[in-house]
Amino acid sequence: MAQRDEYLEKFKAQLDQWNSELARLEAKAEEAQADARLRYEAEIEELRQRREEARQRMKELEQSGEEAWEDFRKRAEQAWNDLDEGFRKAWSHFR
Repeated sequence: MAQRDEYLEKFKAQLDQWNSELARLEAKAEEAQADARLRYEAEIEELRQRREEARQRMKELEQSGEEAWEDFRKRAEQAWNDLDEGFRKAWSHFR
């Protein structure tokens, strides 16, 4: 159980970091020219969707029983990896 709790804390901390990064991306998009802003907003919307998927996986982890948590952990990790990749991609376009 301790490993599961540690894992959830790690996910929560990472989600907080991504929320901060998303806010920074949104601020940059507001400063961009109109044509670039549309492209940035599309990427930001995709990140929001991925963040919501990751948040859902985290909730499932919190509610899962001891037996099911390993399966949920794997799915949550995939959601985290997808979100992390999305942030890296978005930041490369914003630079």
